Amino acid sequence: MSLELLIENYGLIAIFLGTAIEGETAAFLGGVAAHRHLLSYLTASLAASAGSFAGDQMFFFLGRYLRRLSFVQRIIEKPAVARVNGLLERHPIGFIFAFRFLPGLRTISPVVIGTTTVPTTTFLLLNVAAAMVWGQLFTSVGYIFGHGVEQLLGHLSLHLHLIIAMAAALLLVFAGSVVRRRGSV
Repeated sequence: MSLELLIENYGLIAIFLGTAIEGETAAFLGGVAAHRHLLSYLTASLAASAGSFAGDQMFFFLGRYLRRLSFVQRIIEKPAVARVNGLLERHPIGFIFAFRFLPGLRTISPVVIGTTTVPTTTFLLLNVAAAMVWGQLFTSVGYIFGHGVEQLLGHLSLHLHLIIAMAAALLLVFAGSVVRRRGSV
């Protein structure tokens, strides 16, 4: 089975699962696949939004209902949680909407929010809105990146295009982790 056929058959599932677990890289690559006409932009961006929503909702419920489990306790004992709590206390609505855009806080934030008194309905509604914006943004970045690579280097084989896209996505993730380590969040 060719790479193109794999993406066409399983790409949306991969985007959904990838954005639920990790995030930006999967949405970005969904945009690149849409640029290559292996997936439609609309379905790729909706899969990214749905995965982001589902993952963050799952992490919220993990904090809300399973906070006594040891791995949840390890998450909420991390030093970054103090920053999350501080931001959440000062700007609850804005933080719930924006945490997925802050490097290094995407996974722990919904767990921490789940341990607070924030109503489930409030989190759910803000999570839907933020996931829609997030999915569109990162999928479109991948789509535009795919177009830019094509403009700079011409039409590349899919393998080479995806290698360049993966390198760019990993570079963005690395840059985000550097920013997080420097404490600018």
